[in-house]
Amino acid sequence: MSTSTRRRRYLRTAIGLAAVLVLSVVGAGAWFYHRLDSNITTFDAGGVATERPPAPVPASPGASVPVNVLLLGSDTRDNGNDSLGGGEEGVGHSDTAIVVHVYADHKHAVGVSIPRDTLLTVPSCKLRDGTWTAPKTDQMFNSAFTVGDYPQGNPACTQNTVEKLTGLRIDHTVVVDFKGAAAMADAVGGVEACVPNDVNQYGIHLKKGLQKLSGQSAVDYLRARHGIGDNSDIGRIKRQQAFLSSMVRKVQSQGFSLPTLLPLADAATKSLTVDEGLGTAMKLVDFARSVQDIKLSDVTFVTAPWRFAGERVRLVQPDADALWKLLREDRTLDGQSTTGTGQVTTSPTAGPGATGGADAPLTPLTPEQAAAPVTVVNGVGTAGLAGSGAEALKGRGFRNVTLGANEPGHQTTRIAYDPALKTTADQVAALFPGARAVEEPGSGAITVTLGADYSPAAGRNDSVSSPSPGPGAAPGTATGAPAPQPSAVPTGIAENTRNADTDPCADLTFG
Repeated sequence: MSTSTRRRRYLRTAIGLAAVLVLSVVGAGAWFYHRLDSNITTFDAGGVATERPPAPVPASPGASVPVNVLLLGSDTRDNGNDSLGGGEEGVGHSDTAIVVHVYADHKHAVGVSIPRDTLLTVPSCKLRDGTWTAPKTDQMFNSAFTVGDYPQGNPACTQNTVEKLTGLRIDHTVVVDFKGAAAMADAVGGVEACVPNDVNQYGIHLKKGLQKLSGQSAVDYLRARHGIGDNSDIGRIKRQQAFLSSMVRKVQSQGFSLPTLLPLADAATKSLTVDEGLGTAMKLVDFARSVQDIKLSDVTFVTAPWRFAGERVRLVQPDADALWKLLREDRTLDGQSTTGTGQVTTSPTAGPGATGGADAPLTPLTPEQAAAPVTVVNGVGTAGLAGSGAEALKGRGFRNVTLGANEPGHQTTRIAYDPALKTTADQVAALFPGARAVEEPGSGAITVTLGADYSPAAGRNDSVSSPSPGPGAAPGTATGAPAPQPSAVPTGIAENTRNADTDPCADLTFG
């Protein structure tokens, strides 16, 4: 056999093997997509109201638009969920509801929790016989999910209720049951969560402390209300927000690789109920890709401003309406636009006169300054104080902001900094009027301890010039961004804010 003949044979063999491998991979991928498609359950779009808030309009042709996703946690005991939640089978309530607003830049997101006991109007909703109910006032929010006694709940009715309440158009609705929560926690190898105290009530048994939860223990943590904190749903919301933050952190740390995502996708889709817009594996993948660049430090959770009304909850006005308006206008919680640059240009809390460079103009942060580690400590004990301070820093452009453990007893705000970070500390100090600056050589960081003198609503209105307008920026100003809006964060929003990169043990209880 000639050398050229052998080479041609080897080449044909190599090509054949490559073809087999390609076909095998494609076949496996097709098989897996088919499996995911068969897992997914969708709800009837016919139950969604015909009169809805308008869809957002792109700032310019081809520009991205904000996306609103309604995430619901169902406590149904049907379909095998009774083994995890106890109790008898039956239609569940939506005891967890989070409106996730993905900003048009697709680099920032806010998750707004709506307390399940909130009294509001449940609008007209579709029943199983095709008729529609009359609107009902002063109803508990989670009751919308039970309208019509659908075996798997009525997500469309809850979506209608949220759209009526907020004026936001909900693009997608996702329902997760106990089995889904347990399976997803298992699929990522457990989720780090913090239990404020031992819990031994209503069949739930949890040990105090920071730990990795999966399966039954993850469901117990998400469900627990009695025997933990003040037994309120508000405290449970804080823990659910912390748990979701930890899950996102875990997925991001493992990377968006097939070994990570495929088990998670398989586990999730087996127990998800979604709208028809997310009803295939490919649609879910496309949506996941559209939000994969959002960093944990650019995700904020906020509970809709609330107050107790007997054993129920009412939303606090005008703060709640201000929150919905900010999201409808795709603005951050301090009223700024993320259009184009993805960076806010003014601070919600600063004022003139702060120590250590406070009177200096607010110039754009350098990349090194924006990445500098800054820890915010609640030095008073007032709920949400550290979160408000962290929001001010993030609004200014700092991207490495975390919350430290509470240290009550401070009257004056203190900024401790490594001398190597002096210029960055000056920029930080500009946001906290009257703060006392203290050098801490060798710390390698900046720590802001908020004292009783700190007022979240102070508001510094110095504007910062942007180097150049970003892509998709709207016309109207020299930088291409919309005109600045008032930047003070309403108290009801600031007090109920939690950053996704917060210490999982920080501020977990209410009362």
